[in-house]
Amino acid sequence: MEKRADSSETARPRRPRLDEIEAARTRLAAYMPRTPLLQLDLGLPDRRIFLKLETLSPIGAFKLRPALNALLSRDIKTLRNGVATASSGNMAYGMAWAAHRLGVPMAAYMYSGAPRAKIDGVRKLGGEVRFISMETWWRYIVDAERPELDELLINPVTDQAVLIGNGTIGLEIVEDLPEVDVVVTPFGGGSLTTGVASAVKALCPGTKIIAAEDEQAAPVTAALAAGRIVEIDTRPSFVKSIGGPSLVPQLWPVVHPLIDGAVAVSLDQITDAMRLLFSKGKIVAEGAGAASLAVALASDSIKGNVVCVISGGNIDTRAYSQVLAGVIPEP
Repeated sequence: MEKRADSSETARPRRPRLDEIEAARTRLAAYMPRTPLLQLDLGLPDRRIFLKLETLSPIGAFKLRPALNALLSRDIKTLRNGVATASSGNMAYGMAWAAHRLGVPMAAYMYSGAPRAKIDGVRKLGGEVRFISMETWWRYIVDAERPELDELLINPVTDQAVLIGNGTIGLEIVEDLPEVDVVVTPFGGGSLTTGVASAVKALCPGTKIIAAEDEQAAPVTAALAAGRIVEIDTRPSFVKSIGGPSLVPQLWPVVHPLIDGAVAVSLDQITDAMRLLFSKGKIVAEGAGAASLAVALASDSIKGNVVCVISGGNIDTRAYSQVLAGVIPEP
């Protein structure tokens, strides 16, 4: 099949503007509700913890925002042959939901180790799952390789409409908590952090943005230490959607100036945060979603009004039951 070109595929990503983010918020309002910002009362003397609960979106994760904005921003004619994305889970789920609502065929390139809950979610919404190796999946993400297809391929990390859609989270955070001091976001490919930070820094320039990582794969921490993107050794983890062998080279120049630091936390700290969310708020969070809270509790430098983006709650039942029982699930 002949590959169709889309101008946004090859354009280098840039920092989203506030007016673009505000327009996206209006665009998305007809399809999804605003997610709440709730305080988690832990009685800490030097910080107040707030949770931006993207777990309460219609797919249980923030990825619905970028997926919807990526489709709604385009002329419907460009979608006539369907859409496709490469995703470890939640972006595929969000794209399937958005495509289903718009009556557009959808396909997801996923690796077989992706959480079953996300694979099943795509299929239940009529999406086609095409399994690839994790190595091939990563090459699709960094644009080192692309499948030849008729569908419009939307990069889940570097597509400009994806970044803008993610910015709506930051917009809502500042509207609900204008005196926010720190925002902690899970860092996977970097699109969430880029979007959130773009909105927050535009409205509250003094707010610190901290990237949350899993110690098993912490490319941001490594890049900040080295002063450049580096390849790192990764270890298997039950925590999906954050971490990778490196950073996406197209996005790093955009997100790097927006972040004020990165903190990598252990699997013990992440599972402790997952249990705390459940015990204190009856909030189900996947490992990546709870990483932001783990960082907010672990770092002595994070103080004041701290917002943790709880990015998703789509975790397989067996793995979650193990976490609640005090066990770290196998990868």
